[in-house]
Amino acid sequence: MKQIKCDCGHVNPLGTVLCESCGKPIEENQHIDGNEGKKLLNMRYDGTARRSKTYTKSVVDRIWSFFSSVKVGVWLIVLALIASMIGTIFPQEMYIPANTPNRDPAVFYESQYGVLGLIYYQLGLHNLYSSWWYLLLIALIGVSLVICSLDRFVPLFRALRHQNPKKHQSFLSRQRLYSETESATDEELETVKKQLKKRRYNIKEKDGYLLAEKGRFSRWGPYVNHIGLIIILIAAILRSTPLFFMNEYVWVREGETEVLPGTNGEYYVENKDFIFETHDENDERFKDALSKEGMVASNYQTDVVVYKANRSIPGEEPELEPVVEDSIQMNKPLSFDGYDLIQSGYQLNEFSSMTFKIHETSDADEKSLGSFTVDLRNPQPEFDLGNGFKVVLDQFYPDYYLDDNGIPASETNFPRNPAFVFSVYSEDSEKPEVSFVGIGRNIDGTGENKYKLGIEDFEMHDVSGLTFKYDRSLPFFGIGAVIFMIGVIQGMYWQHRRIWIHKRKDGSLVMAAHTNKNWFGLKKDIETVTENTNIKMVEDQQELGEKDN
Repeated sequence: MKQIKCDCGHVNPLGTVLCESCGKPIEENQHIDGNEGKKLLNMRYDGTARRSKTYTKSVVDRIWSFFSSVKVGVWLIVLALIASMIGTIFPQEMYIPANTPNRDPAVFYESQYGVLGLIYYQLGLHNLYSSWWYLLLIALIGVSLVICSLDRFVPLFRALRHQNPKKHQSFLSRQRLYSETESATDEELETVKKQLKKRRYNIKEKDGYLLAEKGRFSRWGPYVNHIGLIIILIAAILRSTPLFFMNEYVWVREGETEVLPGTNGEYYVENKDFIFETHDENDERFKDALSKEGMVASNYQTDVVVYKANRSIPGEEPELEPVVEDSIQMNKPLSFDGYDLIQSGYQLNEFSSMTFKIHETSDADEKSLGSFTVDLRNPQPEFDLGNGFKVVLDQFYPDYYLDDNGIPASETNFPRNPAFVFSVYSEDSEKPEVSFVGIGRNIDGTGENKYKLGIEDFEMHDVSGLTFKYDRSLPFFGIGAVIFMIGVIQGMYWQHRRIWIHKRKDGSLVMAAHTNKNWFGLKKDIETVTENTNIKMVEDQQELGEKDN
């Protein structure tokens, strides 16, 4: 590997722009940092050798050079932002309302949003944030941040770790702040050194050269930012895996116990009672809302018991042990074992079962010839009444309505307005009699039925909709955000200030200074430390150049 030896004797890595020891510009490499034809030196990376600017021949070198570009990183972030915005046009699949008529994405998007919804679904945008290409885009941003940071941090750290006070004249004269004093006494130099120490500068001296430095740690602020962002990006990728994030929805009817999805049958929840309360209709505070809505809810609450299943033998019926018993309210979730149960929906007065009786059509008293009960959660296909009658359930519409063509259909899968098509078989008839039965409707399929079905009794209950979730990625987001803010504060409120002073043998003095920002503050420091001395105040060569032009 070719190395570059400076006149001062220091051996620099290939691609170095300014000698790591004395700062003398290496002529053949000035194009790397754009110093050619410029009066002032580019001090952004202290002229250190960066791999992206040095090695560009192999495939690995080209990949490194590509991802080390800030422009590439910015464009990747822009693409991710555009993709993220597209993902908010319509709700993602996981946020399809639980009480929507059909939660199948293939049906939901087209029925709710028309052609645009259909295109949105077919392009796979309904699961955008967990799609392979979106996660790949996030990963590429992370790769760009890592390579950008390593490409700049490692060489800069090496250059700044051992600052040499002795700098070449061409390095000093091409700093933005520079001055030459024809004559300066040792006493004046000592005064400057004392004042610099008072202002918390670290002083280094070598062979008549002096370096005053403070705030070097601020140079690492952007890289601390990058570390925070990388942690946040890793958390975003981990959040797409079931190990770190889960969001499920479960309906639990009063008095029932349901397994909590996503726990492999480990946890169950029992709905002991659902409470729905409304504000007083005479409450003046809700007068306008009551006039529009008819009622204003004051409390949605589910009293639950969470159980943990213990199975001594795989496959046997689990023994449920209570874990926690509490009430879940809106904005008051129940937390246990790292999980959260959140009150998210409800259904009042849902039918749970209906009992029907058979009677002769001509019987005005409707004397029962037999009865049967349909469990609306798990209806049987047929019922043998044991007295010569058999009833077959041909069609079941949990939430009955007539579509635009007048054909019976079910709006949802929940038994809110149940309707049935029954076939009744009897001993005195070879063919079954068809009847359509529902709330407030009882239709003879042929108009000549000898027997009729009627609703004898029914049971109702409330149903609570609970969101069951965990998010183990939040601590990583929090840690990343804290580290990011530390980097912001580190780079925003402190500056890396350096002042070089060279006392020549003839009594003249050269002063040069550089900072990564806040040049006004650096000038004020120099003005303060040179006060009451004959040392000439530095001039801003950038401003002088503008005046000359």
